[in-house]
Amino acid sequence: MKLQEVRIQALTPERLRPIIGSERAERLEATAQAARELLAGRVVRNVNSTAAGGGVAEMLRALLAYVRGAGVDAQWLVIQADADFFAITKRIHNNLYAGPGDGGPLGRDERRHYEAVLRDNASALVALVRPRDIVVLHDPQTAGLAPHLAHRGAIVLWRCHVGADVANEHVERGWAFLRPYLDHVDGYVFTRAAFAPRWAEPSRLFVIPPSIDPFSAKNQMMEPSIAEAVLRYVGLLEGSVPEPVVAFTREDGSPGRVERHADVLQTGPPPPADAPLVVQVSRWDRMKDMDGVMTAFAEHINSDAAHLLLVGPVVSGVADDPEGAAIFDECIRTWRRLPHAVRSRIHLACLPMRDPEEHAAIVNAIQRHAAVVTQKSIAEGFGLTVAEAMWKEKPVVASAVGGIVDQIVSGEHGLLIDDPRDLGAFAQAVRRLLDEPEYAAQLSRNARRRAADAFIGDRHLERYAQLFAHFDAASTETR
Repeated sequence: MKLQEVRIQALTPERLRPIIGSERAERLEATAQAARELLAGRVVRNVNSTAAGGGVAEMLRALLAYVRGAGVDAQWLVIQADADFFAITKRIHNNLYAGPGDGGPLGRDERRHYEAVLRDNASALVALVRPRDIVVLHDPQTAGLAPHLAHRGAIVLWRCHVGADVANEHVERGWAFLRPYLDHVDGYVFTRAAFAPRWAEPSRLFVIPPSIDPFSAKNQMMEPSIAEAVLRYVGLLEGSVPEPVVAFTREDGSPGRVERHADVLQTGPPPPADAPLVVQVSRWDRMKDMDGVMTAFAEHINSDAAHLLLVGPVVSGVADDPEGAAIFDECIRTWRRLPHAVRSRIHLACLPMRDPEEHAAIVNAIQRHAAVVTQKSIAEGFGLTVAEAMWKEKPVVASAVGGIVDQIVSGEHGLLIDDPRDLGAFAQAVRRLLDEPEYAAQLSRNARRRAADAFIGDRHLERYAQLFAHFDAASTETR
């Protein structure tokens, strides 16, 4: 089985200096110099299950660009698997979020299939790995590669982007499936310490929050007039723009055009450009609770002016998420049951995924045009859409779950809902931000400062450099 290699454009970390300032930029350069010396002649390989769609792929694309720009040989490989494999790993993913998932088994047959798929991938990966290389495996889909890599003399780290603050029987079920493979890794990396299983040895545990790239197509500056033109062109705002819009700068520095249209489910025309727009951008994933956002808006936000836009990828565009189509269908059924007058203010959109940078630019336009950005997740690893909205100086309403609480202090950087299933409280917070623009603007300014201070890539890169140095020293001592 042939692994997919994702090509990454090297970007110099120096480009972050205007945003992070001289002191942080100089510290980052010192970190880069130490990393070059530590990793000279070695390769850092990241392995995950998809090259596009979702926060992990976005983070890898940005982070590895800066790692390569810092002079470290970093590579990104994507495993190849079938639908049955991804059904199993989605089940584990949902279990680690403390949910039952599809309720299917994780028994002997599922383990046999999981191991067979990863055995095929491992044969290609092991041929590439040399002693003292570093391999970072991401999420449940790759955990089973660890035993195959252990005997190669590589440093093997497992990075888990999902989790629950409080373990239940579902969480324990997920860990029971994964633990035999994770016993073979040198270290674990979690977004939050609370996500780690109780059997994870503290000496092997690191906590690293994710980051955003302010220069990516999703986060780079976009003038309001350009954002509006993009949304008109793709069909998310009323009015037509007949020609593709040159809207963003690609990683290689070339101009990028938004040429494809969104698939939109709506009654009547798109929202007017001056309508207050409440937006949630997520995968079509049960834990993101798009259905709950829609129900809360329909039942509790009665203003004729405000519109709701629920946005996700085209359901065939995320290879490792087999539930996307089913969740989107559930949202459609909920939407069709709404009264016509309410339904006309709620819009469901699937964005094209063929060009990841074009997709990101459309998301950028959506978030920048929004009056309020929401992330009403039932569970959340981190919630990059929150940091993205904060960076864009947008008011946010989100659930107080997972890594979201590490980003927002409620009432200071946005508004958090203690119970994500409390539709009335969620809608009340959204209404407050719509009705009190000065308060919303103050939260937005605070959010921008918070994002710039804590969630730009230099913080992320420094923590990874510390991680590699720690486990390199540990592996040297044991040899």
